[in-house]
This record gives sequence, C-alpha cells and structure tokens, in this order.
Amino acid sequence: MKQKLLILICCVLLSLGAKKQGVIKIGCVGPITGDQASLGLDQLHALQIAVDEANAQGEIIPGYRLEIVSLDDQHNPSQAVAMAKRLASDPQVAAVVGHVNSSCSLAAGPIYQNARLAQISPSSSNPEISRKGYDTFFRTCATDDIQAPQAAYFAFTRLEARKVFIIDDKTTYGKGIADEFEQEILRLGAGVLGHEGIMQADKDFSPLLTKIKALAPDLIFFGGMYPEGALLVRQAKALGFNVKWMGGDGIYVKAFIDLAKEDAEGVYCTFIGADVSSMAGAKHYIETYTTRFGQERGPYSAYAYDAANIIIDATRKTGKLDRQAILAQVKATKDFPGIVGVTNFDAKGDSTIGLIGVFRVKNQAFEYVGSAK
Repeated sequence: MKQKLLILICCVLLSLGAKKQGVIKIGCVGPITGDQASLGLDQLHALQIAVDEANAQGEIIPGYRLEIVSLDDQHNPSQAVAMAKRLASDPQVAAVVGHVNSSCSLAAGPIYQNARLAQISPSSSNPEISRKGYDTFFRTCATDDIQAPQAAYFAFTRLEARKVFIIDDKTTYGKGIADEFEQEILRLGAGVLGHEGIMQADKDFSPLLTKIKALAPDLIFFGGMYPEGALLVRQAKALGFNVKWMGGDGIYVKAFIDLAKEDAEGVYCTFIGADVSSMAGAKHYIETYTTRFGQERGPYSAYAYDAANIIIDATRKTGKLDRQAILAQVKATKDFPGIVGVTNFDAKGDSTIGLIGVFRVKNQAFEYVGSAK
C-alpha cells in the first residue's frame, strides 16, 4: 500500500513539474452555415490540412503548437465585425485566414488594424479593401480590377459580345466586379443595354429576366455569388430565354452546377488564377484534400492553403507569439513557393500573381478554357 502511495505521489509531482505546452492560434473566418457555407468550409478544410502538416513536423516554435479558431461570419458584414473582435481579444491568436467575402473583409479590416493582427484573405477580391491603407490586410488572390477587365476582354474578343446586359447583387464584391466589367466592355466598343441590381436571398427574378429578354442581349454578365447565379440561369431557361451567361469567380463553385443542374451548361466564368488541378505543385494537396474530406476541393481552397502556410512560415521565423513581429514577417514575404505559384505582396498587400483564368461548364463540370487574355 505504501509503495502504491509513493508511486502516486511521484506521478503527481512529475505532472506538476511538467511544462504545459503553449498554443498559438490562427483564426479562420468565413460563412460556415447558410447558403454560402461551402466556401467557408472549404477555407477551413485548407487551414486544417496546413496546420496538421505543420504540427506533424513538431512544435511551431519551442514550447508551442498550432490551433485553429474557426468562426462563422455568415457572409454578413456586421457578423464579420463581431467575429473579428472575438479574435482580436484573444491574445493567443497570432493571425487570421479570411474573410471569404469582400464585404466582410472590408468591415472587419479596422478591427485587425487596431489589433495589429495580420489578415490574409484567399478570396476577398474587391480592390477597395487594400486601398483603405490597412497594413494588416493581405490576399493571395488577384483583385477585381484585374479580373473584370480581363473578363470583358474575353467576352468581347472570344464570345463576340456586342450587346450586353449586366446584373449585380449589390454587394461589395458583386457590384464592384460588375462596374469594372461595364467600364471595360464599353471602352472596348460593346453596348450596355442596362445594368440592374438584385438582392442576395431573393428568389424570383422572372420580372427582371422578362424585361431583359425583350432587349435581346447576346450576353448577360452577372456580378455575384453562386446561389443567385444559379437561380438566374434556371429562371431564364424556364422563360425560353437562351442567352450566353458569364460571371466572375463568385459562380466558379461546384454548388453552382449542382443548383443550376443542366441549365448551367455553357455558362462561362472567370477565376482569380489558372486551373489549380493542372499545377504539379498542387497534386499532393489535392489528393490529401480529397482523401481526407471525401469531396473535391473548392475554388479558393489552394489560396487558403497558401495563406495559412505564409502565416505558419512567418510564425516560425518570428520564433515567438508576437502579433507585431508576425505581421512584420508576413509583410516581408518574398517569393513564397505556394501551390498556386510564387507569392509576393505589393505595398498594399495585394498578391502580385495576376493571371485570370476562364472556365466553361461542360458536361456538369468546369472545363478550363485558358487565360482570359
């Protein structure tokens, strides 16, 4: 009995003397519930792979391992601010991957700026975000002032669009990309028959589409996200309105095809990069993602993975849990060898990778057409 008691006392003393491993947290914010949940979950899955790979190599810095704090902003700017405040108030949070939506990044930006918390978005593409002067904001994607003009160039030169109607969803992203597209397509010499806005979560677009049908455009450009994009395409077909459709990266999501079904056939969209599946450096990541989650990666997945690894690399180089020091290392990123290419940030935090790809729905899948320009 005495021997057992002695062993127990020794175990307790050893446990008390053992140094507890510290935690460095990376925030991950996006819509993980609701109609755009696939985008937020895809971002989260990418971060989970990156963090698990880093932890498997050992402590991120002596005495610390990585952890993820996943929060749901519901693609709502007000909710994005609330989630940003939660991350900013946690001293263990070193940096943030997100937000998915431009409107959310725009709203949350001042919070991260005041907290000196580095934020890298894989998909917030509106150019106004980086024009605000927040030195804590970075992105691994291209911006819409690059994407939209190249989309217009492709529509004019390859699709021979001369009479265009434009629809946007009145969000920071949707209206931003639609306005940029309109400006360039007019400059190229096409006519714009009209430009109308819709609201996210609206369901019946038949009156608007009936009005557009009477104008006989040869192309409709949609600046917005996939739930409304799918409804627009389906309702147009139901009206017997056969017209070419083109959108930005907001509809380059498998869920768009799932929702639009056979009516998605032939729809074009641009994306803030090339065909990741054809990149040799992305092969292992794609296989890991598919095996682990039992589904195909989403469009921004690789960009979220690179964003996470830039933060991990910056943390390792810093060697301590210090937001300001980690931010400085992110700013100093040079020729980072990511799976979407070699990443550098300009003075505003924008990625210098400017390739815009074009995809077309063919046989219920996105087919890479090539570079937009």
